Amino acid sequence: MVMRGPKFRRLISSEGEETSLLSSLYRGVAAWAMPLFLNPLKLTPDDRVGAPEWRQQTRNLVNAAQQLTDRCNEAAVAVWKPPDNASDANLTPNQRRQKYTAPWRFRVEMLKGGGTVEQPPPGEGVTLWKAKIKPPAWKANIPLPLHREARTMRTNEYIQNYVRGARLLAARLRQAAHEINVKIQALIRQREVMDHRLSEIRKGLLINEQSRKLRQSRPVSEQVPDKTDTQLLWEKEELRGLKRRVEKDMETSETLLKALSKCREDLTVCCEERLLVVDLMNHCLDTALVDAGRQSWINISRAHTPKVQGAVSPPINPVGVNPPDCDLALNDAKRLLVEGKSALENMRKSEHHAQNWQLHLNKTVANSLSRKMQESMQLKERLNMMTGLMRGTILRCKKFKEEMLLTQGLSRGPVCDTYLSTKEKLDRPMVRVFQRHVGTQLPEASYLALGTDTLKQNIIKTEKDLEKLEATKRHLNNSLLGKQIGYEVDYDVARLRVRHGDPRVTYEQAKRLCHD
Repeated sequence: MVMRGPKFRRLISSEGEETSLLSSLYRGVAAWAMPLFLNPLKLTPDDRVGAPEWRQQTRNLVNAAQQLTDRCNEAAVAVWKPPDNASDANLTPNQRRQKYTAPWRFRVEMLKGGGTVEQPPPGEGVTLWKAKIKPPAWKANIPLPLHREARTMRTNEYIQNYVRGARLLAARLRQAAHEINVKIQALIRQREVMDHRLSEIRKGLLINEQSRKLRQSRPVSEQVPDKTDTQLLWEKEELRGLKRRVEKDMETSETLLKALSKCREDLTVCCEERLLVVDLMNHCLDTALVDAGRQSWINISRAHTPKVQGAVSPPINPVGVNPPDCDLALNDAKRLLVEGKSALENMRKSEHHAQNWQLHLNKTVANSLSRKMQESMQLKERLNMMTGLMRGTILRCKKFKEEMLLTQGLSRGPVCDTYLSTKEKLDRPMVRVFQRHVGTQLPEASYLALGTDTLKQNIIKTEKDLEKLEATKRHLNNSLLGKQIGYEVDYDVARLRVRHGDPRVTYEQAKRLCHD
């Protein structure tokens, strides 16, 4: 007879073995024995007719049958039920049974409030709440009548556990792929920021080169190396250093981005492969991930608290729930998440440092150009003042020269004697009358000649001074023009730096403007 139905299905334990209730069904097997004779033969030796050998042969046959019956009885009972432990022979069967079933009884436990509660004994087995006993799991050596259904339920339970594990692993893989995707997006955005900063640095190098070329167009007198030239060279070296650092960060981020992309592809492939067996599951992956607890989360931004309980990953098994490729993909995801976090932090710090340092460099050079323009304007004012003073001196010297030439002409007198007046002649009547005596030579002629020579020497000296004044005036004018050109060039450089340094001007636009 095969027993089926829900009443007998409850008798199967979690390990797929039948419970001790079935043992009670087959406990009567142990009571089997040989049939009893109602009227046994009790004959005296004198009444026996058969030969003793004939009787001994029958006794031997009966003894052999008895031994075979006992052995088969014990073997049959041992097949259906494991042998009991050695018991005390002095105990009655009822006492022996009570001692055997004593561990099955419920235990009374005291509560903190003073009450009591009955709890089943620990261990495996089926709890019978009405009878208040918990028999241990039945362990038979041969399949019982419910073996087929037990195997079916055991197989279904194994499949369900496997599919749940595969669903949980797929949820972890998908969560890891999502976090890797978020990290990739953050890395791409940071790379865009770094690329913009790199273009700003390249634009700064282009502006620096154009500034130095423009300053080379100044006059020779203004091309004396100054602090502005030194700061332009310093700015060039610092910008080159920033460029190399940012390019190195870009290369590192590119390598990390490739690794993250490959990890995301591996996680996606593993997740799709794990999802092949979860078509019959009715819960979504997010619910499975939440039910598993915080230990299933891939994001390790902070350590798990030890009080939180959750489902850990199953052991690695090539043909089980957690194959090596999935475990390797999850470990790579955790490692890359940590590396991506540190790389993003370093990139943000590098970009912030590059931006602040470039602004500092630009501000330093702009201040230097401004001070140079102020100095050029101050020197220009002094040159302009000195030029005005020298212009007045030149005019005054020219006027003195003209007056000395007029005096020289008056001292020489007319060119021809016919134009001399009587008072201008050296042999005028008064002189001739005076010279009638001996030794009355007058020094008038020598005085006139000496005065004429003195005027001539002064005129020559004034002309030389005028030549020097004119040369100095031309040099002052050239210096004034050079200062003006230098001021305008510095102003154009400052205007170029302000115009091209605007964040709205890209590197390509600045390059086209510089070429134009």
